[in-house]
Amino acid sequence: MPTDVIFRSAAETDLPAIVALLADDVIGAGREDVSSAAYLTAFREVTADPRNQLVVADAGGEVAGTLQLTYIPGISRMGAERAQIEGVRVAAAHRSRGLGREMINWAIEQAKARGCGLVQLTSDKRRSDAIRFYESLGFESTHEGMKLRL
Repeated sequence: MPTDVIFRSAAETDLPAIVALLADDVIGAGREDVSSAAYLTAFREVTADPRNQLVVADAGGEVAGTLQLTYIPGISRMGAERAQIEGVRVAAAHRSRGLGREMINWAIEQAKARGCGLVQLTSDKRRSDAIRFYESLGFESTHEGMKLRL
């Protein structure tokens, strides 16, 4: 990983780069619309919520990666809070250099520091490389995820 990468809260000026990352694959290209104004509203809602962190990996002023970390309170697991990792993307020019691993490890450390009892994430079944990557970090496929599009 380049030594000049820092993890920081996303700024509104990062939004076009974040949306471009979300749309930069076959699955994302089919569901994202980089021209939509809805992203700005969503960005403002996410960043205003104290249980959410929208993070960018900043490489010399360039958005090299992004993820969203959401803290979920719960009753199960003796009231343990969970950290949910979503929207993990690394820019094509920064892939295969360890940045994704650093991003996930950073998110795990944030969850530990907060006292979370569990870190969870989902990955589309079509993203077999991503699933292997998460497994290499110690994540286990223990549940069958289900979604209902509305």
